[in-house]
Amino acid sequence: MSKPSRLILASASKSRANLLRAAGVAVEIIPAHTDEDSIKVSLKAEDATAAQCAETLAELKAIQVSQRHDNALVIGADQMLECDGAWFDKPTDMAGARDHLVAMRGKTHALPTAVAVALNGARIWHHVAVPRLTMRPFSDTFIDGYLELAGPAVLTSVGAYQLEGPGAQLFSRIDGDFFTILGLPLLELLAFLRENEVVAR
Repeated sequence: MSKPSRLILASASKSRANLLRAAGVAVEIIPAHTDEDSIKVSLKAEDATAAQCAETLAELKAIQVSQRHDNALVIGADQMLECDGAWFDKPTDMAGARDHLVAMRGKTHALPTAVAVALNGARIWHHVAVPRLTMRPFSDTFIDGYLELAGPAVLTSVGAYQLEGPGAQLFSRIDGDFFTILGLPLLELLAFLRENEVVAR
């Protein structure tokens, strides 16, 4: 692969941008405008897994932006949450966040997270990881105190938690990579970028 002219993150996620920039990777932010809800409904109807849905959405985002920017390497990413066979979306308000936490407490949920890279309108690489997180059986009083402490920031997370903050108190066990749980399989992506001399080896 010839050295791309630009590196673009096709996401509006501040967490993903911060992860890349904290790792020393300079990226432009050009969010994709994908109709995620209708794609999820369609894939669910076709009995796709949550991991397959995350992979599809990550690829579509990368390709969509890549088609508009020649010779740019475009990163797309997506994350799903599945608990007891149900797919969860980001809560729209604090009441919805509380409902999420009540539904998941005392249970293990999967957090399929996908990243895809596109060049000139075609996917050239992808990776999917599936962390599994177990919430402890916390009390209603704890939920209310947690949401008051965490505030509206929980609405930016599909699980209504941010592991890098007070959300750590929700869990009894975590199996998976920390960066992936935050929304991006960073180590695998960095390895790809090094292999292709996008960042220094």
